[in-house]
This record gives sequence, structure tokens and C-alpha cells, in this order.
Amino acid sequence: MSKVKYYYDSENLAYKRIQTRKRKKFAYVLLFLLSSALFGFLIFLLLINTSYFETPKDKIQAREIEALALNYKVLNKKLDLMNEVLEAIENRDNNIYRIYFNTTPISEEERKAGFGGVNRYKDLQGYNNSELMENTTKRVDILTKELVIQSKSLDEIVALAKQKEKLLAAIPAIQPVKNEDLKHMASGYGYRSDPFTKIRKFHYGMDFTARTGTPIYATGDGVVYKADASLSGYGNHIEINHGYGYKTLYAHLSKYKCRPGQRVKRGDIIGYVGSTGRSQAPHLHYEVFKGSELVKRVKSVAEYCATKPGSKPGDGLIVIIKPSKKSTYRNIVDILDEMAITDVPTYAIVNDFTPEEKKLIDVK
Repeated sequence: MSKVKYYYDSENLAYKRIQTRKRKKFAYVLLFLLSSALFGFLIFLLLINTSYFETPKDKIQAREIEALALNYKVLNKKLDLMNEVLEAIENRDNNIYRIYFNTTPISEEERKAGFGGVNRYKDLQGYNNSELMENTTKRVDILTKELVIQSKSLDEIVALAKQKEKLLAAIPAIQPVKNEDLKHMASGYGYRSDPFTKIRKFHYGMDFTARTGTPIYATGDGVVYKADASLSGYGNHIEINHGYGYKTLYAHLSKYKCRPGQRVKRGDIIGYVGSTGRSQAPHLHYEVFKGSELVKRVKSVAEYCATKPGSKPGDGLIVIIKPSKKSTYRNIVDILDEMAITDVPTYAIVNDFTPEEKKLIDVK
């Protein structure tokens, strides 16, 4: 039985029963229900954000996330081992395989180049383990690219290995003049006293002294690139392109036994010893070039020209020769020979420099 409430009426000096309106009672009930619902909702939000009241599904998901993070860490350790193995393979590739097959090594910049352009990993951002996932994915992508480069490099090495027989045949590996025809070695590679000017000068090649008409042999398989006297200092000379970066030069010949474009084998007679060009006695001047060494002296002239103020790509060098009282004919010939070797076609011999020419002279 519900309690009945009264109030004291001072005017009538009597107790009267409190009459509660139904509308007000309903409002109280509704307010209580709303307050209870709001309080319950707040408690619910608090509980779902704590680890004390996880659902079985939440617990399974949490374990999966933890296992995934652990797998990423294990994967990173495996990537470390794979990088070590790949670095060892790259080292052998550059320092053993490519040297053995006379191929240019792959630079570190080319191997380790990254990825440019748009953000490739934006889909991995915004999560609790975003940094771990993003870094791991980047490492996998870089490793994949390095493996592709290394795979192509090994394919190239395999192709070179199949051509090894041709490579060995192309390498200049025999003496251009037979020992029984050889008198002695006149000059070796390096500095020597120039036989004409008596000035200490670098000698590019080896000189084999022999009788005029002594056969000269190709030192490796290749194609005759030049057989003429275009370089005055070398007289009649032959250049052979052996491929694989090798070229050879045979100078001061008396006559040729080959023509430009002709394919020759190692041991084929290509010409005969003579004393043409800048030579004092019958001999063969022989040079072997590897890679860019053949054009090093020519390039140095072009590079020097490119460094001068106001120069443009392709500008050449003009040599102005002013003989002194001590100058001799041999000095002039020596200068012209060096110009021919370095491919400087334009020169002028003058008695004195003009004011314009003096401005072009570097005073140091």
C-alpha cells in the first residue's frame, strides 16, 4: 500500500491530503527514465573503452593484431638477412663477375635508387601500427627493385659467359711481332726522352724494333676500324676494334694487308713494319686501349674547351703557334703531331700575336 502524504493547512487548522497531478507524476517518471538512460549510456561508453569488459570478438581481434605486429617484426629480421645476402651477391657481381667479363660495375646509386612521385603508402597511414607497416612495405619494395636489377645483371653475366669464347679470342693477348723477327724493345710504356726533341715526354705504347717488311699480326679478333695515315705522327697506321671495350693501334707501317671494315682473327697478318711518320728507324709502335682510354686525350681537349667562358658544346680548339728564335723544325712537327693525336684540326703559325689573340691567351 502506497504512502499517503498530508500537509498542514494553517488557515483551517487541519491536515489535508496532498493531491499529486497525473501530468506532474508522468513528468517525474519520464525525467527519471531519461536520466537513467543517459547515465547508462555514459557507463556503457566508459566500459567499451576499457579492457575490462571486452567481448570475445574484441579479444580475438586484439590477439590477431598483436600476432600481426609480431609477424611484421619477424619479417623485418628476415629482410635484414636477405639484404645481407643480396649485398654479398652484389659485391661478387661488381668485383668478380663484371671484372672477369670486362663489364662496367653497377653503381650504388643505381642499385639503391628509391621511388619518386606520389605517396605509395597513404593507404597504410592512420593506424596504430602504421609506421611499422609502412617501413616494412618500403623495405620490401626496395628489396624487390634491387632483386630485379640484380636479376638483370646476372642475365647479362650469363649472356657474357656464353660469349666467353668470343671474349677470350677478342682480347689482345699475343705479341704483334714474332720473337724471331724482333731485334729488341726500343721503348716501353711511360716517360722517356723524345728521340727528336730530347725532351722528357710520355710514351703511349710499346715500340718493337724489326726489319722493314717484317709481318705484323693482329693480337686479337676484331674489325679493322682504320688503315690510313690520317695521324701524321703515326704515319701508316691501323686501328682494330676488338669489341668488349678493347682497341689496338699499330703505327709506322711500310704497307697494309687489310682494309677498313675487314674482320680479322688473332694471328692474321695485317701489315708490315716500316718507318713512316715520325720515326727514326724501322719499328712498330703498338698501343692497347681499354674502355675510354682511347679517347682520353681527345676528351681532355674538348673538356678544356668547354670550361672556357663563352664556350658552347662542340666548340673546338684553335692553336696559334708563334715560333721563337730557338724554335726548330722538329719543334713544329712535334706540336703538329700532338694536335693530330688529340684531333685539333685548326692552327695558325704567326710572327706575332694580334691584340685580339693576346686577349685569348691565359696568363698565369
